Amino acid sequence: MNWKLMTRGILVCCFWAAWVQSISADQRPNMVFILADDLGYGDLSCFGQSTLSTPNLDRLAREGMRFTRHYAGMTVCAPSRCVLMTGMHSGHAAVRTNRDEPMPDTTPTIPSLLSAAGYATGAFGKWGIGFDIPEDDPNLKGFQAFYGYVDMFHAHNLFPPFLVRDGQRENLGNGLLPGSDAGSNSGRGNGLAETPVDYAPDMFVAESLKFIEENAQRPFFLYLALNTPHANNEGGKAEYGRGMEVPDYGPFEDRDWPKEEKGFARMMYDIDGYTAQVVNKLQELQIADKTLVIFSSDNGPHQEGGHQVDFFDSNGPLRGHKRDLYEGGIRVPTIAWWPGHIAANTESMHLSGFQDYLPTFCELAGVEPPDCDGLSLLPTLLGQGEQSKHEFLYFEFYEAGGKQAIVTEQWKAVRLDWNAHPDGPLELYDLSQDQGEEMNVANSQSERVQQMEAWMQASHQGETTK
Repeated sequence: MNWKLMTRGILVCCFWAAWVQSISADQRPNMVFILADDLGYGDLSCFGQSTLSTPNLDRLAREGMRFTRHYAGMTVCAPSRCVLMTGMHSGHAAVRTNRDEPMPDTTPTIPSLLSAAGYATGAFGKWGIGFDIPEDDPNLKGFQAFYGYVDMFHAHNLFPPFLVRDGQRENLGNGLLPGSDAGSNSGRGNGLAETPVDYAPDMFVAESLKFIEENAQRPFFLYLALNTPHANNEGGKAEYGRGMEVPDYGPFEDRDWPKEEKGFARMMYDIDGYTAQVVNKLQELQIADKTLVIFSSDNGPHQEGGHQVDFFDSNGPLRGHKRDLYEGGIRVPTIAWWPGHIAANTESMHLSGFQDYLPTFCELAGVEPPDCDGLSLLPTLLGQGEQSKHEFLYFEFYEAGGKQAIVTEQWKAVRLDWNAHPDGPLELYDLSQDQGEEMNVANSQSERVQQMEAWMQASHQGETTK
């Protein structure tokens, strides 16, 4: 027996336990999660974007950690956000499609757990976890303060007629263009503004800065859930041509680009600036060293509202985009920043996903997490202790014929047409050699395919309303 190694291990464990105990008392950190909507792996210049520049996010990456093998909860909005809030992957989550019923009010969530532990909890922006959802739903799930869109289809409209504050509608100066909200989602506030005045994303950032100021002397959890660079699907119809609507094109006004791409570029410019405003506020209040900031996206890049994924190479080296379970649809650019705690200019290839935030934030807050599918990322973030690893990550998607996927550190299995053929063939890719998923090697890896099949069957539980 190697007593030297054993002693060293005991000392590490004791140090780790003492550190967790110390932060669970009076020095529990604040947590800020900034979530972009449909931002692709290749949309940030610190992840390879060569046309657009994101200097503030690049700075965050230089001063913190980039996660290069991090996965969203799903390839569309509602189920991805459900995974984020509950720590349950898409085979276990209550919401698995964009039209499922809302998750039960008794569901343990990040905000409900942190709120019970004495944290101030605030969400500003797009909620969108469920369909036909009560307008006080974010408050029922643990957020003490909410301002934004509860319904995800409402969130398509960046100049909406109203926003929701703690369950009550507040009218804005944007009158709805008659007929623009026609269709199955009519009456939800989606559509187009007749005269655009109040730009919702700017308002969400203002509310977030106010929340930080008001809670600077106590631990808080801030969820800034932007609805950019998502398209306005209703505004993208041919008769309107306003699918990527912004107040103006700013520095991109004179570019020889389609207006939709100018709009996308302006959204990316603003997302970068919004992040800087949040970080600057933390520094101004001298609480940056007490605050963990995470930046990520809810799924891969969209090809809606007239925007084309390839115009700015939004998926970078990855195959696919939103609504795919190939890497481009679910692997997302992620940055973690916490001065004095996360080593600067570091990169992690640790296989991780949205389900990991609930146990991570619980550990930081000194809260016992409920059973979930996630693993705390604290050892990776702090460079201390032994990081528990996922054997695999699982995804299931019910649109576009239905799809399943399994991701391991090296391998990726994808099943298409799952709804019609639940036992259909799997595609298999060696991501260590084939990041772009170009060579299906399933025929030469029969035992590995069988293992992937077994994991898929074990991971899918229950049904969804589809």
